[in-house]
Amino acid sequence: MTDIKACIFDLDGVIVDTAVYHYKAWKRLANELGFDFTEEQNEQLKGVSRVRSLQLILGWGGVTKTEAEQTELATRKNDWYVDMINQMTPAEILPGALDFLEACRAAGLKTALGSASKNSMTILNKVGIAHLFDTIVDGNHVSAPKPDPEVFLKGAEALGVSPTECVVFEDAIAGVQAAKNGGMKAVGIGSPETLSQADLVVSGLDKMTIEKLKEL
Repeated sequence: MTDIKACIFDLDGVIVDTAVYHYKAWKRLANELGFDFTEEQNEQLKGVSRVRSLQLILGWGGVTKTEAEQTELATRKNDWYVDMINQMTPAEILPGALDFLEACRAAGLKTALGSASKNSMTILNKVGIAHLFDTIVDGNHVSAPKPDPEVFLKGAEALGVSPTECVVFEDAIAGVQAAKNGGMKAVGIGSPETLSQADLVVSGLDKMTIEKLKEL
C-alpha cells in the first residue's frame, strides 16, 4: 500500500443513502406539476446535478419551463429535501461505512469526501461523521459534474497527495469514470456488471478492508 495515501469517498450510496429523500422530493414536485415520477427514473439521476435532474424530469413529464421557473422549482425541491435530511440520524450510515472510515484513519490514510451534493455538511453532521474526513469537496466547491474529475482532483490537492496515490469509492458509473479520468484507482460500490470500469467492486463498505486496498 506504499503508493496509496488517501481514500476519497462519494457520499450518497457509499456512506449514506439519501436517494429515497431525493426521490420523495422529486416525486412531490412532479405530482404538483401534474405527472408522476418513478423509482426507475430516479435511478437515472444518480450522480446527476440538481439542475440537470430537473431538466430530465420536466422532459419526461412533457413540461416546459423558463430558466427562472426552473431555478424556482429546483430550489423548492431542495427545500423539501433539506427538511428530510435534517431528520437524519447515525442509524442511516450504510453498513460498514463507519468501521472502514475509522480503519483508514487508523492505518494512517488521509480521507476526503468528493460529492456532487451541496448538502454534504448537513448530512455528515446529522449522522455524526464529519470529523472522519480531512477535507470535504462538494457541490459548493466545483462547477464540472462527474465524469469530469474536478471534485476528486480538488480533494487530492487539498489532502496534499497526487491523484495516483488516491483510491475513490463510488456507486455511480459517472463517478467511477471521474476517478479514472483523474488518474485514480476506483472501488465501485454496487454490481460488477454496472461498474465494470472500477478496479474492484464490492457490494458495500462492509465488504471492504485495508487488506483489499493493498491489492489494488
